Amino acid sequence: MRAYVLKKSGDASVLKISNLKSSTPYPNEVLVKIETIGLNYAEIQSRKGLYGWAVKRPYVLGMEACGTIIKTGSRVNNLQVGQQVIVVSQYGCYAEEVVLPATQVLPVQPGFTSAENAAYAVQFMTAWVALIEICRIRATDRVLIQAAAGGVGTAAVQIAKAMGCQVFGTASNPAKLDLLKSLRIDHAINYSDTDFVEYIHDRTNGEGVDAVLEVVGGDVFRKSLALLNPFGRMAVVGFASLNLKKINPLSWWKTWRDIPRVKIDKMALGSQVVGASHLGYLLQDTERMLKIWNEMTRFTQEHNLKPIIGHEYKFEEMAEAHTLMESRGSHGKIVVHL
Repeated sequence: MRAYVLKKSGDASVLKISNLKSSTPYPNEVLVKIETIGLNYAEIQSRKGLYGWAVKRPYVLGMEACGTIIKTGSRVNNLQVGQQVIVVSQYGCYAEEVVLPATQVLPVQPGFTSAENAAYAVQFMTAWVALIEICRIRATDRVLIQAAAGGVGTAAVQIAKAMGCQVFGTASNPAKLDLLKSLRIDHAINYSDTDFVEYIHDRTNGEGVDAVLEVVGGDVFRKSLALLNPFGRMAVVGFASLNLKKINPLSWWKTWRDIPRVKIDKMALGSQVVGASHLGYLLQDTERMLKIWNEMTRFTQEHNLKPIIGHEYKFEEMAEAHTLMESRGSHGKIVVHL
């Protein structure tokens, strides 16, 4: 089978197709033929050697996909050959086939295309955990979503709007702002030419926001924190500004400076909460993952929410897909078809 085996860190040019032997599932595993792969920014960081959750090289990149089960282990009774499923994994999805524990496949969503199913799990669960489990948003809240036109951002906008919140979202160009407006966002802010802090203060009589989903770090994190109202909550689910270069000591200092940090004494004055989330822990906690999954899928089906597919590539174009994502020029979710 064909697969992208990461043998060394570097730019997108290190992504080369290798030929591997097809694997046989162990008793509690399944073998899935992959149809569509969903890309995640964590895979950019993994490729660059900057992602702490990555396994030791060489390994096959890829955290989520949609495909069809073609073989089951002897102890797998709740899944059948021919069943279409969503795959969530620490690695292995940049391939024609993947073997993984049966607990790491989830049912496809009714009415979703293969691309939408491949784009659903990681993005929506990240947004759901951030907004519902950490920020505990409610209909009376004002919510700020950073990088709102991305995969996680568009999921978060949809969830917050469905909850009845007033939603502010930042993006970098008119096309992305138009996408946010199509999702019925209340305020789409072009951070390239507008100070989002001033914009929000002007439209809230200086009151700020009740909840923030933050994915950037650095000044964006610090400004977002300053916007929190008393009893405000922030969920940090990414660090897109991370650009550590091991051969450049100056980048070490910038990376250290821009890591999100809080001072408890200042937070105490406003009774504020800052939390962080990494979905990887859910793969080891099946019961908790399924509880969150079931709550989220009921909500998204009830409100007819779907992933926004912004860009589609062929399997042979993985390097181009990575380059686009890393350029910050993408919107919605990037998917790759086999």
